[in-house]
Amino acid sequence: MAECSICPRRCKLNEGQIGFCKARACIDGVVRPINYGKITSIALDPIEKKPLYHFYSGQKILSVGSFGCNLRCPFCQNYEISMAGYNEIGLQNITPSQLVELAQKMAHEPRGNLGVAFTYNEPFIGYEFVRDCAVLLRQAGLKTVLVTNGHINKEPLIDLLPLIDAMNVDLKGFSQEYYDYVGGSFDCVKQTIATAYDKCHIEVTTLIVPGKNDSAEQMEAEASWLASLSPEIPLHISRYFPRYKCIIEPTPVETVLQLCDVARKHLNYVHAGNI
Repeated sequence: MAECSICPRRCKLNEGQIGFCKARACIDGVVRPINYGKITSIALDPIEKKPLYHFYSGQKILSVGSFGCNLRCPFCQNYEISMAGYNEIGLQNITPSQLVELAQKMAHEPRGNLGVAFTYNEPFIGYEFVRDCAVLLRQAGLKTVLVTNGHINKEPLIDLLPLIDAMNVDLKGFSQEYYDYVGGSFDCVKQTIATAYDKCHIEVTTLIVPGKNDSAEQMEAEASWLASLSPEIPLHISRYFPRYKCIIEPTPVETVLQLCDVARKHLNYVHAGNI
């Protein structure tokens, strides 16, 4: 039996067993990523789509995703890949060097390319692939960006951070009760933000789900806490739409705007999303 060290679940796996995230398994007595180099999605996106509004604004970035996730958000927007396992979705194989070569090629095209963003599904569960690519991207003078739920243990995060240029962390809500709803650890995600905010560029996104995390009190607490790290951390407050297993009505636009006003009492950069 082997224990996975990547996230707080610390899955204990027998030989051949796949972890909760569907992307890591015990192979030859060691937990390894079975999604290494397995790509489900790839596109050249505006950096603002990550969303990163204060990091090389106006530029494009090659965005790639694999499969699996270590949370279980009922409203997941990319559930077709994040909730899929190895044999449940079409895959394209790519090596780190091939990915970086593609990123370099796009950097010289008219539309340009900043680097690679690991997104669409949770990048940290493919930790080794992200790390190996980030080393080569740094050598090539390109940027590495993570769009993540932040559900990673502190030790692997600290090891990876010197290779990361920017992150958008999805802070789902501001209580453990809400993280029980999405299947994760509130303290872990706060720890990720607190560890990373002064080591790379970081922006935070919170998706507002009606009746779940839409109170002014929660946003007051969230914005105040982020400001205690730095009032310069940008916060994206986004509107929810029904998806996957969640049939709650869409977030009213006025709710998002009201919560933005609450957050602006503490933070210098607050953006309303999906309105």
